[in-house]
Amino acid sequence: MKRRLLTALAVSLATAAALTAPTGAVSMKRPTFVRHVTNPWFPLKPGTTYTYVGEKDGASGRDVFTVTPRTKTINGVVCTEIDDRLYTHSRLSERTKDWYAQDVHGNVWYFGEDTAELDKAGHVTSREGSWLDGVHGAQAGIFMTAHPKVGQTFRQEYYRGHAEDHFTVVSLAAQASVPYVSSKHALLTKEFTPLEPGVLDHKLYVRGIGEVKEETVKGGNERWTLSVVRRH
Repeated sequence: MKRRLLTALAVSLATAAALTAPTGAVSMKRPTFVRHVTNPWFPLKPGTTYTYVGEKDGASGRDVFTVTPRTKTINGVVCTEIDDRLYTHSRLSERTKDWYAQDVHGNVWYFGEDTAELDKAGHVTSREGSWLDGVHGAQAGIFMTAHPKVGQTFRQEYYRGHAEDHFTVVSLAAQASVPYVSSKHALLTKEFTPLEPGVLDHKLYVRGIGEVKEETVKGGNERWTLSVVRRH
């Protein structure tokens, strides 16, 4: 019985590694990480603020994504902290802290988020979706690969029943046209989660800038395009 339990555990760990690692590159060992996130498809330079305009659930708004100089050490890895604030109907409706780190190969890993939805009075109504690598079984995942290839699939995060996003690389030559930039060589990904099997999102990234557009193409009504980038 003990041997069977150990075998089952080994299979479970192997499965978790396979979901986290790039397709065809399963590794049971977490790589070494570097201090700064410089991946050209998702660069996170402290002091940079990205402002997106669009809508969510029929409400127009803006999403302000700021790369802060702050860091958080998670499971021994120093992560860059992001301050993400969503405004709808001219008020702050959601605030989130996200943590990312880049490994020596150039892959960007997602280590967790602390999110809060707010009512009109500014009171927190939900923290659903919050997670942290190593807490209650949650695991970091790859948010952006160093060398995107069409067909690659990655698990971005794992907190069972709460945060299980995945993405697949769809194209390296997609058309992107948003208020801030236009490109014929954008990276197109599709994002999905087993927690919402009827929902599918598309994201566009431009090399040297990062994410420029996000749109729900199935099962929802959300769309954001990059309007302004400020570097301090």
